Amino acid sequence: MSNITEDDLRPEYDLDALGKGIQGKYYERYREGSNVVVIEPDLAREFPNAQAVNNALRKLLELQQVHMTVE
Repeated sequence: MSNITEDDLRPEYDLDALGKGIQGKYYERYREGSNVVVIEPDLAREFPNAQAVNNALRKLLELQQVHMTVE
């Protein structure tokens, strides 16, 4: 690894405007974890956001439980 001291940051980036980073800003979100599922376009049209998907899945589970108790 070479020790390059030359600044190769593009001139349009103003370091003063960027400010300092915040340590641990996303720690809690990362700790909780994330479960990303990619749905196909036809389903995305019917379920445009996470809340719509979650509501549909909860309803499906509810119907499944009702169906299993009837049998």
